[in-house]
Amino acid sequence: MESKNYATLSKTAKETKLSDLKESYNAYVNKKLKLDMSRGKPGEDQLALSGDMLTILHGDDYTSPGGIDCRNYGGLEGIPEMKGMFADILDISPEEVIVGGNSSLAMMFDNVAVNMSHGVRDGEPWMLQGKVKFLCPAPGYDRHFTICEYFHIKMIPVPMTPDGPDMDTVEELLASDPMIKGMWCVPVFSNPEGIIYSDETVRRLAALKPAAADFRLYWDNAYCIHHFNGPRPVIPNILRECEKAGNPHMPLIFTSFSKISMAGAGVAAMASSLSNCEYIRQRFFVQTIGPDKLSQLRHVRFFKNYDGVMEHMSKMAAILRPKFAAVRDKLTEELEGLGIAVWNNPDGGYFVSFNTIDGCAKRTVALCKEAGVVMTGAGATFPNGKDPRDRNIRIAPTYPSVTELQTAMEVFCLAVKIAALEKLSAQ
Repeated sequence: MESKNYATLSKTAKETKLSDLKESYNAYVNKKLKLDMSRGKPGEDQLALSGDMLTILHGDDYTSPGGIDCRNYGGLEGIPEMKGMFADILDISPEEVIVGGNSSLAMMFDNVAVNMSHGVRDGEPWMLQGKVKFLCPAPGYDRHFTICEYFHIKMIPVPMTPDGPDMDTVEELLASDPMIKGMWCVPVFSNPEGIIYSDETVRRLAALKPAAADFRLYWDNAYCIHHFNGPRPVIPNILRECEKAGNPHMPLIFTSFSKISMAGAGVAAMASSLSNCEYIRQRFFVQTIGPDKLSQLRHVRFFKNYDGVMEHMSKMAAILRPKFAAVRDKLTEELEGLGIAVWNNPDGGYFVSFNTIDGCAKRTVALCKEAGVVMTGAGATFPNGKDPRDRNIRIAPTYPSVTELQTAMEVFCLAVKIAALEKLSAQ
């Protein structure tokens, strides 16, 4: 393990070190690797855990426990048993849950689209009020930002802290601007930093006093049960906290089975106040004849109940734990003490957030790509893809095998070192 801080090396030492690193790097380039760490996709070993789901429906038995023929139309908000399973995961009532298709992202997009064109419950269309804005904690989830880009919504970055979004900034901005209509939140194992919002942060979010009466909190609870070190994190229930604070209709909660069962064939859901749910049901009546209830039935029969889901997640954790450990160990072995990077060590979620020294993220990702290791684009974790310090990189350990991860991380660490030395030498 190297221990010398790169910033303290002499010019000659930097040049020698850089030459040696490039020689090692070129050896990997010549291997023509093809390793993908670009997105948080489940690996084959994770997907295999749900293999029996594909054959769990057979014969003529397509009836839900409650007697619904899941082959037919209807059931706009999902079969009761699926609603109940999501309700147990989110700790709310089934009446506050609406089950959708396979993608929570699609449900978020749809909700933003309708609020833009028709407004929230009892509200005026957002797009008719002026230039719509969203608060975007950053680093954050790139697909949230892409939704805003699609609808030409102005994104206002909010710094993240170890407890969640900087609440002083959030409260100040919301109180002064009625065109801020939404805020993205990933409260448990945030994407990409793996932060769990503190109790105080959740309660301050619930008690917000936005200038816009039609402001909505987009609560993306994608990773609420994706813990692999220690017990499931418990944070205050945003729906209940908003009720206490007099903001019962503010939160819109989203989650899914996309990274629990099968990524392309899971089941998604959203939850909110009863009044909001009724408003959404009215839209669904126009929009669809009903969701894929056969997929819902597969999930109900396979998992059975909340305990079955949690048992499944413990198997998932056993697969993910060594993958994240491989990333952590390689980063520690290769980069600790060099003064050129910091990173998080999450206990759940799907990502590791990595920061180079300023101005080196794009160069690092480009070097990785040239050597056959595809990473998420540098800057993707910030609105409009613009990291003001060009330092954050999202590492996605879930898809490759442990062996592939070890190789990919060797290339990554070489790229980080080369980019850092080039930057320091130029200074």
